[in-house]
Amino acid sequence: MNEYMIVIHFTSSFTEEFAALIPNQRAQINKLMEKGIITSYSLSADRGTLWVTLLATSVEAVEKTLRLMPLYIFMEYTVVELMFHNSPVYAPARFSMN
Repeated sequence: MNEYMIVIHFTSSFTEEFAALIPNQRAQINKLMEKGIITSYSLSADRGTLWVTLLATSVEAVEKTLRLMPLYIFMEYTVVELMFHNSPVYAPARFSMN
């Protein structure tokens, strides 16, 4: 697996159609994060740019993953293969009922 950085710019302003897709977008992102496909997801304060890092076997696989996103129709993006992406690893505390 390779890691990729995707820089996404939205092609549409914040419309009702766009807003209606946000809950589904968040659900899809959460699902992909739980599966370990998306490793980070950041939105600019002006809500116009997303930065996503994800694991995939190729640029084509990255694009296939992006097409799963409900907001895909509003995206222009650039895909860059990373040599590495460092980030701290935080794991939630695990509780035992024993």
